[in-house]
Amino acid sequence: MQENREHPIDNPLRNLTPAQFMALGGNAVVYVKHVKGADMGPILPDSEFNQDSDFHIVVSADGSPLMVGDSEEAVEEWLSDKSFGIVTLH
Repeated sequence: MQENREHPIDNPLRNLTPAQFMALGGNAVVYVKHVKGADMGPILPDSEFNQDSDFHIVVSADGSPLMVGDSEEAVEEWLSDKSFGIVTLH
């Protein structure tokens, strides 16, 4: 299926209030994303990261960062006692 980039479809989920999002279970899903240190500034602006390092960040479905790890194992350990639905981005 090809996306029409000239006239993007506005997803109604983008317009939900935080309370509406949580009522839909938005706090139950997280995703894990691989991020270079150079790209961490916008995610956590008050923190400093080695520009050349690789990080794995756990982000809530609403986009809030929950945890930053320096390895997949660190993320797995942190998530092991949590009851999130997990999506991994590649």
